[in-house]
Order: sequence, then C-alpha cells, then structure tokens
Amino acid sequence: MKMKINEFVGSRIKSIRKNRKLTQKELGEKVGVKHNTISSYENGTNEPEQDILFRLADVLNVSINDFFPYEENLVIKDHYNYKHFPAYVSAGLPNDLDGITEYETISISDEVMGKYAGRKDIYFIKVNGESMNKIIPHDSLVAIRPVSSIHDLKTGDIVVYRKDGEYAIKRLIIDGDKLIFKPESHDQTFYDDVIDLNNEQEISIKGKVVLYIVNLD
Repeated sequence: MKMKINEFVGSRIKSIRKNRKLTQKELGEKVGVKHNTISSYENGTNEPEQDILFRLADVLNVSINDFFPYEENLVIKDHYNYKHFPAYVSAGLPNDLDGITEYETISISDEVMGKYAGRKDIYFIKVNGESMNKIIPHDSLVAIRPVSSIHDLKTGDIVVYRKDGEYAIKRLIIDGDKLIFKPESHDQTFYDDVIDLNNEQEISIKGKVVLYIVNLD
C-alpha cells in the first residue's frame, strides 16, 4: 500500500533521526522546535514547512531530497493551475513588478501545495539574486499568497514587499514600530532593510511566501 507524502516524509525523518542517534527532544532543540512538533512530523499528523525541512536536512546532514519518495512511489492527487508571472522578484536588489498583466499558468499537485491547494489568489514567480540563498537560491520558484495588511503576518514569515516603488523578498521581523526585512545569505555583504512605521515611507507587504521550489542542479 502506498503512503501519503506527509507519512513518507515523517517516516524518513524518524529513520534518519534514529540513525543519527538523536532523541526527538535533541532534534527539536537543534532545529528550533518542540519535541512534540518533531513527533507530529514523524507520525504524519503535521507537515513541516519548507524552511523547517531545510533545517532538518542541515541538522541531519542529508539532502532535502532524502525526505521524499521516488516518483513511482508518490501518490499524486489533483492538480491546479496557478498564475505564473514571467518576471523575477529580487532576493538582492529590488525589481519593479508593476504593470505585469500577462501571465502563464503552472500546474502544481495538491500534495505539494498542502493547505494552500486550489487557492485562486496564489501566484508563482521566480527569485533573482543571492540574499536569500541559504534557503531560496537564485532562480527558485516561489508561491505567494497576497495579504491585505501587516496584521496578516507574523515574525519569521518570508514576504514580498514594496518600497519606493520596487519589490524585494526577505524574512520579516516585527519589532514594535519597526519592520526588519532580513536577508539569509552566505554572502555577508547583504544587510537588513529596516522600516520605521512612524515615518511616511512608501511600504506595503504584497504577499507571504507559502512555498518555494528549489533547483538543486
């Protein structure tokens, strides 16, 4: 009997963890989550976000591909066609995305999209630049869920934001009246973009990154 993808991923996390002689508590501490969260991943009741999968892969010293089954073992459910804009959002210097009206579509399975499967507001775009290359390398494909305000977000979300008429993608930290957009790069020349909400700066959050697909070649 074939397993669902979250069950397979959970079984692989458990197997690799035991092979590394780590307890759930030890693995959770290294990854930055509670041990019962690791338990929920391993039994398939909770699906780890992609950034957590990358942390797990790093801690367990494996490729992220090692968590997933070969294609012939994968249970493919329904697919949905999402908007795919022929442009880049920058993970370095912001690019202007205004005025894009034409788009293609990209078919992604419900298994991959998880709880966001079939949402008509989700759209895909590619990442340009290296300031997020620890988790989202150049040329990665990202799925973006539009948001209406900062209240739709929390610290730690990866967001697409607009400043001075241009767009960029960074990790969001909410610190009182300040929004800090942090790079996550192996290149130390990238720096935080700090926005004071009390100043009249043109800043808006366009969306939250809910999925990213990384080219490992």
